[in-house]
Amino acid sequence: MPIIKEFTIRLEDRPGTLGKLCQALAEENINILAYQQFAHEKSQGSVRLVVDNPDKTRATLDRQRADYRENEVAKVTLANRPGELARVASRLGEQGINIDYGYSGAEPSANASFLILGVADAGKALKLVEQAAAAGGKN
Repeated sequence: MPIIKEFTIRLEDRPGTLGKLCQALAEENINILAYQQFAHEKSQGSVRLVVDNPDKTRATLDRQRADYRENEVAKVTLANRPGELARVASRLGEQGINIDYGYSGAEPSANASFLILGVADAGKALKLVEQAAAAGGKN
């Protein structure tokens, strides 16, 4: 299980900022392997990303003048079966290691992944995402 780079990027909490960030990464052919977003204050939030190319990501964020930091995190692969997270969390807890945060993503070789989005109108968001998927991901 490797230690990998994670980028925590501070963003304005408003529509479109995440899309612009992700588009800048996509234009550099950077694949996002894991993602987490959270709010700090009324108009500020952060996004955590694990990517396939940390060096290109760092260069892209620098060009964008993004407010970010890098952390080393543990990437743990779990079997897709009940009890796996319990096993890992229990083992760490028994050794006095606190889990500050966690999130999941897909392995690069996976054909699909799922995304959970906390939005004000889940029905409207789902409809828009389904329309985009039907159009082949085009805007």
